Amino acid sequence: MPDESALDGGSIRRRTFLAQSAAGAAAILGSSAASAPCAAKEKAMLAGDLREKLLECLGGPWPEACDLRPVLREKIQKDGYRIESIAYQVEPEDSVPAMLLVPDGVDANHPAPAVAVWHQHNGEWHLGKTEPAGLAGNPMHHTGAALAKEGYVVLCPDALCFEERQDKSLKAGNFERFEFLRYVVAGKCMAWKNILDMRRAVDYLCSRPEVKPDKIGCYGHSMGSTHTWLVGPWEPRFRCLVGNCCLPTYAAIHRTKILHCFPNFIPGWFQYGDTPDIAGLIAPRALHLNFGENDGGSPIEEVREGVKTIAKAYEAAGAPNHFSFYIEPGAGHILSDAMWRRTREWFGKHLA
Repeated sequence: MPDESALDGGSIRRRTFLAQSAAGAAAILGSSAASAPCAAKEKAMLAGDLREKLLECLGGPWPEACDLRPVLREKIQKDGYRIESIAYQVEPEDSVPAMLLVPDGVDANHPAPAVAVWHQHNGEWHLGKTEPAGLAGNPMHHTGAALAKEGYVVLCPDALCFEERQDKSLKAGNFERFEFLRYVVAGKCMAWKNILDMRRAVDYLCSRPEVKPDKIGCYGHSMGSTHTWLVGPWEPRFRCLVGNCCLPTYAAIHRTKILHCFPNFIPGWFQYGDTPDIAGLIAPRALHLNFGENDGGSPIEEVREGVKTIAKAYEAAGAPNHFSFYIEPGAGHILSDAMWRRTREWFGKHLA
């Protein structure tokens, strides 16, 4: 099991960057967003088009899927599983590097459930797929390797602007800020691109003969958790999803003035709903969320209200037992033993 040590140093680095660069996101959303969007939200919900409003705010319909053109770059044998360094195309001329972890004994004749693992941000643009794959970074977050040892096929891709998807001329966070603003002026946002890339990750998993295509889940910590509830409404092939330590509501962001990860900022969405309303669109598929009571990135006051919103969406979908959450007393922005146990149990229950 990954180590439980907190990420205080990384959190400081990440917040320093965000304080310098994410102000552009706040400016785009506008200071007037501090007022509750009740009337517009209710109107959208009554019209039954909340999902369509979200797609409009994200940037519009997804493009037609292109050929994956997968490439095997290297194989690494580990204890109980192998790692394949691969790349696949998500858009023409845009290839995503990733690590695929395949347990020993899993093949086309003996396929297994699969989990896509979205890596964290933490202001560490040099890290991406290799951290959950167990090859670099904090052992706490070697979650892909841990899941492979339990028999899951695991895919760990690089998010845009991280590890192999960095730019040679714009260093570290400057490239991420550039990409966010580039998508905004094109009428889209970083979240739109992230969702597109994650949907293509599922395409890749489904193309692998070792994977049971009807038993696919996803997991993410921090920004990876944001990615989880962002992609969930748009990817019905995910049978279950787990997010760890990240549900920053706009209400909390505005109240406490958080300069957060760019994927959290969807221009125009706050007039229709908040981030829990996005997570609620995953219903009726299984969703579990972990939180630390003292996690400054997801203020617990708004989290407690947010999970009520999600629970109501699952009740309305007739699947109240398909949503659960856990708030760990006294915990911060970590993956604890208790959080990881609940993650494993959720996958065991819904991907078995």
